[in-house]
Amino acid sequence: MDTVISDYYDRGGEIERLGAGRGRLEFLRTREVLRRLLPPPPARVLDVGGGAGVHARWLAGDGYRVRLVDPVPLHVTHAGAIDGVDAVLGDARRLDEPPARYDATLLLGPLYHLTDRADRITALREAARVTVPGGLVVAATISRYAGLYDTLVRGRYTDPEVRRITDAELTTGVHQPFDQDLFTLAYFHHPDEIVAEFAEAGLVSADRYAVEGAAWLFADRDGWLDGDARTSALLDGLRATEQDPSLFGISSHLLTVAVVQPHRGREIQ
Repeated sequence: MDTVISDYYDRGGEIERLGAGRGRLEFLRTREVLRRLLPPPPARVLDVGGGAGVHARWLAGDGYRVRLVDPVPLHVTHAGAIDGVDAVLGDARRLDEPPARYDATLLLGPLYHLTDRADRITALREAARVTVPGGLVVAATISRYAGLYDTLVRGRYTDPEVRRITDAELTTGVHQPFDQDLFTLAYFHHPDEIVAEFAEAGLVSADRYAVEGAAWLFADRDGWLDGDARTSALLDGLRATEQDPSLFGISSHLLTVAVVQPHRGREIQ
């Protein structure tokens, strides 16, 4: 892991990030989509790049058998303290796991920070390798346009240096950090790009789900997440439009999902 990235996560901000604001919406929608798509408990789930265990916690609570792999020692320590979660240090590109071990493998973070396409393909192939035929590989990506929308909303796009970096990432996809309090070195996918990467890794017929839609840009976003009727209405609306390709680019995150195909001469387990 690049030291710029590890320094960012060593500060511990990821531990609480999904508990409030934009992160809260990302968490609620990611959990909702996964609960619809994952095989039922007690399926085996490998949470690669699972951070401090924010998703591993509810997965274990739902009855899944969860193993979390993350390259950040601080995250592994926190995740390992969660009941029902086995947490170990590791790299998404070199998983120390046997083939066809898990019913679902989640990559809800690793592709953010693999700026080289070859590394992303390797991580996806590794996820497919350790997943049983017929099982699921699910990967989260950040939208190519998330940085632009974010700097516009924050009023920072008028800063010449911020604008230069933001305009460059629209072409290259590589986000160069201009403020480590906001984010670190990352790769922002074009919505169509991830499908091609899945296919090259042998994960065909992938489906995409917009996570936040446009709701992450709402000025009164927190008010929509108070757990009342407005929250229910918001989630209903996002669910209704989550697979409309014309809206993928406005969402801050996408989930891409594919079924691991049986190996030749081998039946689905």
